[in-house]
Amino acid sequence: MSRTRLSSVFAIGLLAGFAGLSAAGATPPADPVAQRQDAGTVMVSWQAAGPVDVLVADRADAPVKAARLVAAGDRDGRALVPEAAGTRRYILLRDVRSGDVARVAERLLPLEAGSNFRDIGGYPAAGGRHVKWGLIYRSGATPRLTPADQQQIARLGLANMIDLRSDEERVVAPTRIDGVPYVAVGYSMGQLMGKVTMAGMSDGLYRGLPGLMAPHLRQIFARLLRQEGPLVYNCSAGQDRTGFVSAVILSALGTPYATIVADYHLSTAWRRPEFEMPHLTPEQVAANPAMGIFARMQDDPRARQPQPLKTAQGKPYLDFAFAEMTDRWGGVEGYLRREIGLAPRDIARLRALYTM
Repeated sequence: MSRTRLSSVFAIGLLAGFAGLSAAGATPPADPVAQRQDAGTVMVSWQAAGPVDVLVADRADAPVKAARLVAAGDRDGRALVPEAAGTRRYILLRDVRSGDVARVAERLLPLEAGSNFRDIGGYPAAGGRHVKWGLIYRSGATPRLTPADQQQIARLGLANMIDLRSDEERVVAPTRIDGVPYVAVGYSMGQLMGKVTMAGMSDGLYRGLPGLMAPHLRQIFARLLRQEGPLVYNCSAGQDRTGFVSAVILSALGTPYATIVADYHLSTAWRRPEFEMPHLTPEQVAANPAMGIFARMQDDPRARQPQPLKTAQGKPYLDFAFAEMTDRWGGVEGYLRREIGLAPRDIARLRALYTM
């Protein structure tokens, strides 16, 4: 073989080797985000070194071959996806060169009269994985859903709903999510507010949450471990009790605390207090005195605007709950093991089932 021919063969082999290394080390498009632009459009953005195909599917776990192509070889890291009002689909971002796929969806459900109803999918998890979309939802109360909202929620295929609210809240603001197995663990609003009177509002309330929410978390994790299907849990605002429960679930899946706190703070932007509880009459408050606090909030213009979930010094209220878990159980891992009853094999199963 001539020297020229040998050099060409060597060069081709070297290039093939580099291509193989590139494919082996390839990663799917990073940091995908989907946000609704208007009633008929969702903007999806991502980070990638090369061209990306944008596809849509009706199911979070749909294979690429079942998805519909809406943009081919996109190179600018963003695309507009047609999405009718009241619908929510899953967007698949496929790296053209490697074939690797990242999945994303609107985090917030576009409900007409819902508050803070969102998917906790997509967040980073243990082992470089991500929380699966379409399986775990968090929400505020749902007493004022419209028929269109009910239809949209029905399409989620929920298998369970766990209500984190007190007895009094559930009576005056019953959910309008019908046809879904429903779980509630009874407690009085007085138990919740009693924590506040013994300390500051944020410190007392949040330090009481690990104990108060433990029975609810046992119910949630039992259903997740049995792989019964998508579930939703809620309190009234979907921010304090729901925020704590979400933080514990994401911690079990290995999500970093900074990401958990960022998700927690989304409630300030995504709450819609006017839909969390019907207007309370004096007669209702007289029959249910614990609702006086909600009645006063409804009459206070400041309460109609969600407030940041942090102290004046910028400390997230959630930190108080995690400090309590550290003081009593040695941290969130000890809390999960000793208070919730999750063994290491249970954590491993949760991560296998709910991350990818």
